[in-house]
Amino acid sequence: MWLRLRQIAFVAEQLAPVEADLIDVLGVKVCFNDPGVGTFGLHNALYPVGSQFIEVVAPIDPAEDTAGKRYLDRRGGDGGYMVITQCDDQAPRRAKLQELNIRLVSDHAGASFVNMQLHPKDTGGSFFEIDQMMGEGADDPAGPWHPAGPNWEAARTERVRGIAGAVMQCDDPDAVAARWSAIAEIPLRGNVLPLENAELRFVPAPTAGRKDFRSSTFEPTTRMKCWKLATDARCEPAMLKSPSAACA
Repeated sequence: MWLRLRQIAFVAEQLAPVEADLIDVLGVKVCFNDPGVGTFGLHNALYPVGSQFIEVVAPIDPAEDTAGKRYLDRRGGDGGYMVITQCDDQAPRRAKLQELNIRLVSDHAGASFVNMQLHPKDTGGSFFEIDQMMGEGADDPAGPWHPAGPNWEAARTERVRGIAGAVMQCDDPDAVAARWSAIAEIPLRGNVLPLENAELRFVPAPTAGRKDFRSSTFEPTTRMKCWKLATDARCEPAMLKSPSAACA
């Protein structure tokens, strides 16, 4: 069984400023706005990074009491929200979740896409999602991805080609890393969970009770200077994976 990092999601107080920063820094383009998130009082935008994706969600009405707004209030501002992975066979992973007594926040099965979002109180970290695509090309690393809409390939960027990892912050990084390792059924390498195409690193949270991811690593297509990913003014700068470029 394999497990790939396919998408990371951020939550922001306002969508437009973050979108402008992402376009300016990473050279990405919006490939899809999912009307379905409106059910939760949110609007969003997805941006391809190679064949992986950045998603940003924000409350439609900042005054409305939504899950996204409550998360922003608890966190004290914009930041990491979800780590979304793709697997090749969800059935044994469901059995493992039942064995570990992990609840699901979202559990949806469609003709071409099966969604399984884990309860963060049971994982100890941010939202952890394990999804599966079905049908032709489903297991291809550059294959279809339902959350990004049907035409995401038209919005591919030439500046960055992939998301190489994310840094997870939590009160007890050793315990949370072990929990995620058990869920993923992948052995840890120190405090790193190695997925097929990326790494999740677990570190202490700077503030007690903060459980999310604070930075991400992007692979540039060419040698380029290091930029700060301006999604979260409180987070560490994003890292550009290149022998010649790294953020201090």
